[in-house]
Amino acid sequence: MARPLLIVLDDDPTGSQTVHSCLLLTRSDQETIRLGVRDGAGLFFILTNTRAVTPDRAAAITREVCQNLRLVLAEEGVDNFLIVSRSDSTLRGHYPIETDVIAQELGNFDAHFLVPAFFEGGRFTENSTHYLIVDGVPTPTHLTEFAKDSVFGYSTSFLPDYVQEKTKGRIPANQVQRLVLDQIRSGVVPFLRQLEHNTCVVVDGKEQADLDRFAEDILSITGKRFLFRSAASLITALAQLPPQPIPPEAMGKDVQAPGVVLVGSHVSKTTRQLQPLLELDNIAPIEVEVAQLLEHKFTDLQRSVLAKVNHAHQKGLTPVIYTSRAELTFSNLADRLAFGEEVSHLLMTIVAELPPTIGYLISKGGITSNDVLSKGLNLGSVRLLGQILPGVSVVKTDDGHPRFPNLPVVLFPGNVGEQDSLVRVYRSLSPV
Repeated sequence: MARPLLIVLDDDPTGSQTVHSCLLLTRSDQETIRLGVRDGAGLFFILTNTRAVTPDRAAAITREVCQNLRLVLAEEGVDNFLIVSRSDSTLRGHYPIETDVIAQELGNFDAHFLVPAFFEGGRFTENSTHYLIVDGVPTPTHLTEFAKDSVFGYSTSFLPDYVQEKTKGRIPANQVQRLVLDQIRSGVVPFLRQLEHNTCVVVDGKEQADLDRFAEDILSITGKRFLFRSAASLITALAQLPPQPIPPEAMGKDVQAPGVVLVGSHVSKTTRQLQPLLELDNIAPIEVEVAQLLEHKFTDLQRSVLAKVNHAHQKGLTPVIYTSRAELTFSNLADRLAFGEEVSHLLMTIVAELPPTIGYLISKGGITSNDVLSKGLNLGSVRLLGQILPGVSVVKTDDGHPRFPNLPVVLFPGNVGEQDSLVRVYRSLSPV
């Protein structure tokens, strides 16, 4: 049986953090989508960046993507495909908005599966409860900082209750089907065959082998249509790729000049990773005081940061551009998201004007990384090389880029890695 084309709608570009050798599309027009369909990798990502926008906007973006996707698939004669709505492994994101729209536009799904496990980041699901390993201790995610997110907060890690909470009771917890570890490890083909009417199913996963087994059963089923809301580890299982062709230790072998590090993420793990990097020799810390944007000082701030970046680069140092760590408070969600967009716009105007002789760019934060690709570097598509650390991806611009040809770009999620991970990536890419 031919393997289905795997199409991932990713709400930021970090869902590709466990695969390699495929296209990431930052635009969703029909011609760009056609590049992915025709690519031959058997897998491509459409980066929607919906986690950075309001619920209404997320729905509109997802609808437009699906409508264009449906037309291209029909024109290309592709009817064997799987759709993954990839989102955060700590349960943040526009669920059920995105899966609802996908079902409306590409519909008649027999089930949609919630599979949030992401093993490279220390997230697993057991007995339908989702955990994050914090300082070596498995901790239900509703007890972590991520559950307190001002946009995507939640009160429970037990996935049936999470579904009921997020759907505002439209899908009651007692109607959510559960696949626990014993079932998955024994095989779930009979269970899958009886699903219908877009049943919600929550899926355990404690190690990659669990999702590999689940994916084998999914791929063996014919005559059913399934939709997935997952983190990155399920994509690994469904894609069934060989090892990445460029080993992690070789990612920086062609780098000839110091690069730039851009840190937009505000989660505490990012802040802990940033501090040891700032203490290294040959680093030029450049803090972006984003509160100045509230005082309408966009142009002054942009010019100041770029002047510092150019000065550091001319001296052979590595500029580390990071947003001020204090999180500002806003009276409502719309104002918070609008300010976030203004901060991102500032950072992307800086990225677009970085010295063309930089050797690499490290982008820390999912939304930041999406904007770096689509706006800062103005890329419609880019080839994913693989991972430099577990969960940390590297892409490279092509040799025709007007300002940054063949530039390695690291897509480093905010909530991934250990305290020394940012330092390790910097050292892997820095020329000796």
